[in-house]
Amino acid sequence: MSRDDARRTLVAYDIPDDRRRTRLSTKLAKYGDRLQYSVFVVDASPAKLLRMKSEIEEVLDLQKDSVLFCDLGRLAELSEARFSFLGQGREVTSDEVFVF
Repeated sequence: MSRDDARRTLVAYDIPDDRRRTRLSTKLAKYGDRLQYSVFVVDASPAKLLRMKSEIEEVLDLQKDSVLFCDLGRLAELSEARFSFLGQGREVTSDEVFVF
C-alpha cells in the first residue's frame, strides 16, 4: 500500500443483532484496529476500502443496521493529533505507531 494514496477511515456501526455484529467485527478486525466496541480505524488504499465495504454489505441487514464511514484523510498528511481519548486509550497501528 502506497502511503500516498492510502486513506485513514473511521468506521462505526450500530447493529442490533449479536450474530451480524460479531461477523462484522471479525471482518473489520482484518482491515484495521478497534478503537471502541463499535468503532474501528482502517488505513487502506481506495481499492481495499471498496473491497471492505463490499464485504461489510454482505453481512448487513440494510433495513435494521447502520455503518458510518468517516474519511479522516490521506495517511501521508496525518499526525498523532487525530485522536484523543478520555479514559482508557487504544493503540492505532499503521506504518507508524501512535499510542494515545
